[in-house]
Parts: sequence; C-alpha cells; structure tokens
Amino acid sequence: MARLLEGKPIAEKIKEGIRQEVELLKNKPVLASIMVGENAGSATYVKSQTKIAQDLGIEYRLQQLSGDTSEAALIEFIQKLNADRSVNGIIIQMPLPAAIDYKKMSQFILPEKDVEGMHPANIGKIVFGKAKILPCTAAAVMELLNASGADLYGREVVIVGHSEIVGKPLSLLLLDKFATVTVAHIGTSKAGKLEEHVRRAEVLIVAVGKAGLIKGEWIKEGAIVIDVGINRVGEKLVGDVEFEAAEKRASAITPVPGGVGPLTVTMLMRNLVEAAKLQQ
Repeated sequence: MARLLEGKPIAEKIKEGIRQEVELLKNKPVLASIMVGENAGSATYVKSQTKIAQDLGIEYRLQQLSGDTSEAALIEFIQKLNADRSVNGIIIQMPLPAAIDYKKMSQFILPEKDVEGMHPANIGKIVFGKAKILPCTAAAVMELLNASGADLYGREVVIVGHSEIVGKPLSLLLLDKFATVTVAHIGTSKAGKLEEHVRRAEVLIVAVGKAGLIKGEWIKEGAIVIDVGINRVGEKLVGDVEFEAAEKRASAITPVPGGVGPLTVTMLMRNLVEAAKLQQ
C-alpha cells in the first residue's frame, strides 16, 4: 500500500520559513490581487489566499474590477500597480471574462512582480536553472517530490498534460534534476500510446482535469504518483488517477483533495517574498 504524500504538513514547514523571511524584510510584503467580475470559485480561492497571507504577515490587497472591464483598461490598471512601489507582487485571478486574454495580460506584469511565475522572462530563467520565481503548481509538485525522498537522477518521469502552468515548466524543472522526462498529452492519447508511456513511469505526474483518465492498473509497481487533477464527481472531489487501484501499486501517491492543493497558495506566498527581496 502506497505512502500518502500530503501537502499540508509540507506547506506548514515552508510557511515557517516564509514567516522568518518576512520578519527580515524592511517592509511588510504586499500582494495585489486583481479580480475581474464575479466568480464563486475565484472568490473561494481569494478567501484562502487572504487567510494564508494574514497568517504569514503579508498584506493582501484585493482589487475588484467590474465584469465589463476591457483589455485596455485592465492593462492600464496593471501598469499602475507596476508603478506602485508599495506593491511587491501582482496576481490576476482566473477565470477572466471571455473578452480578456489571460496570456496577453500576464505579459504586462513586471517580471519582478510576477508572483505566478508566468511571465516569459521568468519561464525563460527556468531553462537556464536561474529562476527564483516558479509557476506555483509546478513548484508544489517539486516540493512533493522532494518530500518523497526520490532521487530523480536518471529516473523515468512521465508528465501527462502539457499546460503552461504545470506540464511545460515542470518538464524543465525535472530536466534540471537530470530526470528522463516524457511529456504526454492529447496527441499521445489519440495515437493510442498513453497507456504504454504511463506503464513505464517510475514517477508519474498527471495534470489534465479528467476524472479517472489514468487507470490504476497502468501504474508501475513502486512508482511515485503525483495527481494534480481535481474533478467533481457527484458530491466527491477526485483526481485524474484511479486512486484506490493506483494506491495498491504505487510506493507513494498524493490524495485528492489534500495533495498538491494545500501547497499551491504557499508557493504563491513564497514567490511574493522572493519578489520583495529582489525589489529591496
């Protein structure tokens, strides 16, 4: 039976380090959070961010904009926050209204205030192994792998999902650890090759958002499984991996919920402190 890799105990250890770093800063770090329109899921995430920020001694400034805000108006608002020297980090809450392109907006945030780690300049630093600010979910996965005790050198790592926030940056972070990395995606699945790649994985990371996509019987004996997916099925939240069957074969596995999720906001706050240090 697999060992559970729970995010909360790891997050608590990291938070203790963040508190100490906040105390060493000249000024309390400030995070500006932009929310365009109303969204229940986004509001819940903001509430979680606010609570953790207060716990860490971080000032959280929610900037609520109307749902009919244009791209031009949002860009102007971002540029005002860029120019505000009291603001150390900027995050744009998702989802945005259909008329606004998130990828375009994220590029207007100054790289040194980009606490989501999604600016091209920050992604580029990952390629050279010089990044101080990492995409939050990818950073959370790396922390879970560290906690698993796995030696990634030369290991067969398979990532299922090639998104900008998880799969792509994670592949670069893992290459920096000299892992042998395969990235599978919808093309892999349509070609009928997803199962064969998953069966080979000594470390499997799945970030797709499709319940039960990965069958438990595909998991290699002794593999480490990090399930980033979170899906609502009836009244339950489940991951992308068939948990019960996978748990019997893996050596370590993240629960859903309770695995990656508790770490992502902590990674956001760690990025903010790094941003504040860079600016000071």
